[in-house]
Amino acid sequence: MSNSQRLDWKKYEAITKYIYETLGSQAGVKIKGYGPTCKVTGKSGVVHQIDVLATHSDGIHSYQTAIECKFWNEKINKDIVMKVSEIIEDAGIMKGVIVSKSGFTADGITYAKHRNIGLVELREVEEKDLEGQSTTFDVGTVELHMRVTRLRPEIVRIELDSIENPQIEKEYWINNYILKLADGNQVPFANYLKEFQHELHRQNKEWQAVSKSYEVPGAVLNNVQRNFSVTVNVITLTGVLTKTDQNTTHQFTLVDQVWLIMKSLFEQKTFTFSESGLIVEKKSA
Repeated sequence: MSNSQRLDWKKYEAITKYIYETLGSQAGVKIKGYGPTCKVTGKSGVVHQIDVLATHSDGIHSYQTAIECKFWNEKINKDIVMKVSEIIEDAGIMKGVIVSKSGFTADGITYAKHRNIGLVELREVEEKDLEGQSTTFDVGTVELHMRVTRLRPEIVRIELDSIENPQIEKEYWINNYILKLADGNQVPFANYLKEFQHELHRQNKEWQAVSKSYEVPGAVLNNVQRNFSVTVNVITLTGVLTKTDQNTTHQFTLVDQVWLIMKSLFEQKTFTFSESGLIVEKKSA
């Protein structure tokens, strides 16, 4: 799990709201409010803060559910259940649910069942929860079709002063040939080759032979390693812009990490959640 996904109480409330909103969307459940600003006034005149307040309509009547989030390190006991029960009764809310990170005590479960308070355990997933299952979801498959057109400038002939010189072998073009100009400046011979390759791209004449001459009066072309030296006045290069098409297909399986697990104690339903918000119901074996 990434550090950005580590839970605190604020994220816990926001995730709870997202879960109920997402799972209940098809049944017409909507979130009326959540967080510190979500408040209702009871028959007693006391204002109660509700962590998540959901509404549901059967087409005739509208019902509210108060969801209390407990991001605590200890289990929720009957005293907390009694408090939630009193709040929803005072506020005239039909249903109450307690969502706990650490579960519930036996007396808390017993009293919640008596008062029809839903109990949900929502926490980060542990290895025992998966029972040997994968720690990732297969989100889907993406097939990527790529058509690549490659234009490659190929130099097919080098002429020095209109005389083709076969001594200039390709493997020595880039690093070993130096052109000493009449003014004393020394220029790598590869500079002319690279400039000509750019020229082939600029002209964009696919599969057509193109020639260009560079005047370098009184220059000397040297290759010390090969003991080669020749006087040069004109360099003429001929090349072709080749084109190849290549079609490829790549298939990727998108996966997402299992992050949270939610167990509804009385409804006996279990859901797992990914880091990006994917929700999957965990079916019993």
